[in-house]
Amino acid sequence: LTDVRLEQPLPSAFRLEQNYPNPFNPATKIRYSIPVSTDVTLKVYNTLGQEVATLVNDDRPAGTYEADFFGSELPSGVYFYRLSAGSFTQTKRMMLVK
Repeated sequence: LTDVRLEQPLPSAFRLEQNYPNPFNPATKIRYSIPVSTDVTLKVYNTLGQEVATLVNDDRPAGTYEADFFGSELPSGVYFYRLSAGSFTQTKRMMLVK
C-alpha cells in the first residue's frame, strides 16, 4: 500500500461558513459547500454595498471549497461576503482590523 486517499462525502446542502480568522489582518479564508454542480459567485462588499473583490466566478462541481481573501489594500472596517450558487444566496459579515 503506497497511497492513501481520504475521500470526503459530497455535501448534502448549500453552506456558507463564517470566515476564519475573524477579525482578520490581512488575510482570511472563506469555506463554502455546494451539493450540485452549478455556477458559483463569491464576492466581497464594503458597508456602502460597493463590490471590492470577486473571489469566485466559475462553474464548480459539487464539493467543499475554500477561498482566500486578502484585505491588505483595504481600510479597517466591516465587510460582507456573498455566495450565490444556483438559487442559493447567503451573505455573512467579517471584520478587517489593521
